[in-house]
Amino acid sequence: MQIKKMESANKWLALAVIILGTFITMLDSSIVYIAIPKLMAIFNVDLGDVKWVLTAYSLALAAVIPVTGFLSETFGTKKVFLFALSMFTLGSMLCGLSWNNSSLILFRIIQAIGGGMIMPVAVTIIFTIFPFEERGKAMGYWAIVGMFGPALGPTIGGYIIANMDWRIMFLVNVPLGILGILIASYSLESSPTKPFKRFDIIGFISSVIAIVSLLYVLGEGTSIDWSNIKNPILLSIGIISVVVFIANELIVEEPLLDLRVFKIFNYTVSQIVQTLHGLAFMGGVLILPLYLQEVRGYSALDTGLMLFPSAIASGFTAAVSGRLLNKVGLRILTVPGLIIVAVTTYQLSFLDMNTSVEMILLLSTVRGLGMGFCMQPVGTAGIYAVPGNLVGRASALQNTIKQITQALCITILTTQIQNKFNYNYSQLSNQIAEQTTSIMQKQAYNDALNYAMILTLITILLSVIAVMFMKDQIIKVQKV
Repeated sequence: MQIKKMESANKWLALAVIILGTFITMLDSSIVYIAIPKLMAIFNVDLGDVKWVLTAYSLALAAVIPVTGFLSETFGTKKVFLFALSMFTLGSMLCGLSWNNSSLILFRIIQAIGGGMIMPVAVTIIFTIFPFEERGKAMGYWAIVGMFGPALGPTIGGYIIANMDWRIMFLVNVPLGILGILIASYSLESSPTKPFKRFDIIGFISSVIAIVSLLYVLGEGTSIDWSNIKNPILLSIGIISVVVFIANELIVEEPLLDLRVFKIFNYTVSQIVQTLHGLAFMGGVLILPLYLQEVRGYSALDTGLMLFPSAIASGFTAAVSGRLLNKVGLRILTVPGLIIVAVTTYQLSFLDMNTSVEMILLLSTVRGLGMGFCMQPVGTAGIYAVPGNLVGRASALQNTIKQITQALCITILTTQIQNKFNYNYSQLSNQIAEQTTSIMQKQAYNDALNYAMILTLITILLSVIAVMFMKDQIIKVQKV
């Protein structure tokens, strides 16, 4: 059922508040990366512990995204958006009041419950309040902000860490969230609702158990202790839950996630490519900040400023590629972008304690240009290959995969970095006894980060192969 379109002024005001909510959510998803060394020092934990501040957020996002469609149809998009923004604001306030690593992880989950709902409900609202001829423009504005949010996170986070209390990273969301709630209450209209239908409780429970169990085991990496009975038990529970989830989603009439959209070839390949992109993206937002702060000794502010050109480059090319996709097709945009990312990632894998600032800036900025050209078009092509009546389900599935991938990538990279650091440090300690402990630690960490960067390079090369299988048609939005 289509509701009456809003008046011109109100719909653009509604878009503004949707963009605000999206921006602070996306910003917060990356702003914490720059603060990892600070959090490790403040809470006296290692990388393996602090990674859960990132992973728990992504996991909670992945858990609530599929539920958003059901809640929107049952209670209306306005109520769901207001609830989501309220939860995100409350979670941000609690994060700012955290007293240890465990409390911050818990409050990040509360924050993510709201943040995970904002993205999918935002798409639904835009498709509802804007007529077909204005929908592309509205989605374009929303998408640009969605790209700049995570890209600007390291820079803003670096400034806060250097000049303010680290808690401001979270507390800054509180006044913005309250402002958004007030504007949304006025500008958004209530959408039609459907009678309460059966909720896919089996799909929800099995998906959560599968994600948490498997990621916990994967987080142990190569150092996993199989003699500890909990690890094989958790692995078995995770695998069984995956099987139950898939079987259930293919059987029930109203699944939590409609896996049937995987029958659409271009959509399926786009999800494979975006999953591979996830690890490549982590090379910029996780590995580089660790290198600049832990190996080179730069402050959080200096690190943020050094990553700023890359953020701007990525946002700019993402906006340009969105406009060019309809004109030149997918491969012409994506393949050159992936090649740029591959070449610069390979060069970044040779960073050491003497690499010049100019070279780091050049490589990271050019890499950002390439990322913008290959991330946005693939996601757009995947969604636009789906029939109009399935766009909502395809979008929910795509966002869920994205968040699970992000959590998985964080787990894999942090585990590999920590394990490689331990190995390298042990080797250096045996071979070069006369060196100071500090120098050996930095060298071991440098080598571990270079190794992690090579892992991201492998996924980029696999992305090039996968993109070549996508149908290179000119993408056109299907009218709903």
